[in-house]
Amino acid sequence: MLRVAVVGSGPSGVYTAQALVQQRSVPGVTVDVLDRLPCPYGLVRYGVAPDHEKIKSLQNTLRTVLETPGVTFLGNVSVGEGPGAIPPRRLLDAYHAVVYCVGAASDRRLGIEGEDLPGSFSATEFVSWYSAHPDAAPGGFVLGARSVVVIGAGNVAVDVTRILARGAPELRATDVPEAVLGALAGSRVKDVHMVARRGPAQARFTTKELRELGTLPGARAHVHAEEAALDPAWADPAGLPGPARRNVEVLREWSQVPPAPGARSIRLRFFLRPVALLGDDAVRAVRFERTVPDGNGGVVGTGRFEEIEAQLVLRSVGYRGVPVDGLPFDAERGTVPHHEGRVLRAGAASAGEYVAGWIKRGPTGVIGTNRPCAKETVGSLLADAEALLARRPAADPHELLRAAGAEVVRWPGWLGIEAAEAALGRGLGRGPVKIEDWPGLLTAARRAAAPGGRGR
Repeated sequence: MLRVAVVGSGPSGVYTAQALVQQRSVPGVTVDVLDRLPCPYGLVRYGVAPDHEKIKSLQNTLRTVLETPGVTFLGNVSVGEGPGAIPPRRLLDAYHAVVYCVGAASDRRLGIEGEDLPGSFSATEFVSWYSAHPDAAPGGFVLGARSVVVIGAGNVAVDVTRILARGAPELRATDVPEAVLGALAGSRVKDVHMVARRGPAQARFTTKELRELGTLPGARAHVHAEEAALDPAWADPAGLPGPARRNVEVLREWSQVPPAPGARSIRLRFFLRPVALLGDDAVRAVRFERTVPDGNGGVVGTGRFEEIEAQLVLRSVGYRGVPVDGLPFDAERGTVPHHEGRVLRAGAASAGEYVAGWIKRGPTGVIGTNRPCAKETVGSLLADAEALLARRPAADPHELLRAAGAEVVRWPGWLGIEAAEAALGRGLGRGPVKIEDWPGLLTAARRAAAPGGRGR
């Protein structure tokens, strides 16, 4: 029987588990899905915006896999070299193979003066706050800010812009915590500037996400036509690929609509490169350099500068993988070196170690991109099955977890967390509301996993 550990229960990890138990070439495969958090689903739970219910419903598909015979969820288990963590070398003592699907947990930095001033955050920190991630910093992101600058032109930048411009009553039907609703209800934000260093044709957001900015009650999206027109495709987008063409067409419509008095203003800016965050004790403005197309899809600076007032800055310029202690890491790419999913140590495949998802290929693609990525890795693992089965694991996985002192949250514990969040929401006259702290999550899991608990 081939015993496999999958580290990470987000889409790439669950798709890896699914591919392993659905294949027929190697019978009797069992998969333990380990996660540092007591909750499964990764970025589907903690990264998808709360008002995107259709995408969040993907949790139901992931749930089906994690409830499949032969698949076991083991939450609250850390892998690495720190206190209480299980080192990768020890995991290989308990499993024939380990597949790391740990995503890309940090953000790319701008590398400019003032980036660490109070009031400057990564977009991921803001997303973690409104998504109730247990590691999130305390709230207060929007209290007092009148003008916000969001740096970036991808879907995450659109998400945080939309949440800032959307009224708190509209989010009450979602699973955001009460503290987040309170902060958004007390928000003084009037202007949200979403700023890109290149033009409309190079923006990375999808048209569906973009259009949502134009449908928010009490808000008005506006494009500065004079700077968007620096894009050669602005006047005639017909020659662009479909997604880029549709984006430009929407933005051209908005460029004809002036800001509405009294409404929250969403201002989409282009060809502005951040060069400094200004302020003494906190951010007060962002300084940008005007850029122009270089004819090769990039931009060059013009030496002309502009300042945009901001008391809150959210940097959304891409995710980046972080090293897993005990695994090789390519610091330049932010990935684990691999060949078709096989981890490479000193240029050679490391027996029994594999990667899938963003830690394998970098933060590219959409959620569905993880499925073929996982299948490629599983294909490599299955091709190695004969050699893997020849090495008998020396340790029992459950003994390994006990020796590490891990308080494992199994599936009944997760069901208990779900039940506790449903009860919390009922008490507030809402649907399920996320528990936002580690003690609350673990207490709910313990109660459910105890004899007679509701998660049984």
